[in-house]
Amino acid sequence: MNTLSSTLWPWMALAGLGAFHGLNPAMGWLFAVALGLHRQSRGLVVLALAPIAVGHAVAVGVVLLAVLLFGMVVDATFLSRGAGILLIVWAVTHVLAGHRIPVRIGMQTGLAGLALWSFMMASAHGAGFMLIPSLLSLCVSSGMDGDLTASTSVPISFAALAVHTGAMLAVIGAVSLIAYDQGLAFLRRGWINVDVLWSLALAGGGVFLLTA
Repeated sequence: MNTLSSTLWPWMALAGLGAFHGLNPAMGWLFAVALGLHRQSRGLVVLALAPIAVGHAVAVGVVLLAVLLFGMVVDATFLSRGAGILLIVWAVTHVLAGHRIPVRIGMQTGLAGLALWSFMMASAHGAGFMLIPSLLSLCVSSGMDGDLTASTSVPISFAALAVHTGAMLAVIGAVSLIAYDQGLAFLRRGWINVDVLWSLALAGGGVFLLTA
């Protein structure tokens, strides 16, 4: 892999995972559309995107912060292998248990409820954990002697979070407006099971970290 491709692929992966999250109805756009339809307001659909993005970003940011803290006190190789095992375990758990969350939030919830739902679903799906392969690749390659350092890892982590959340927000916004304008009937005509794909992505990320 040449230098340019090795630099670009983590950013492309971050954006791609954000876009994939944006397609998942469970991440919040279905709630935004339901809220807009209930109150007959297209503008409310757009407004609802903000708490969805905030809740998702907080959930992912907590994981990225934990990775940085551990990465500064343990060996990067040990951290990578541990994260790989965690991703595989999370994938298996996701397949067996799904993303059941005890807190119930109605489809006509307010903006605060949307933020809470987005945070819980991103946490349950292991959204932040899936970003670990890209984050480690960026931070370790930029650090001294292959180690994570605060001077390089912190700004890279903020940039990674911004790229991921921005891609998710763009896709979730487009899907929300299309669904609001056309109605939700298109979900019955051919929506794919994104949970299965996400479990495969989690497992794939884990295998990558274990074999890299």
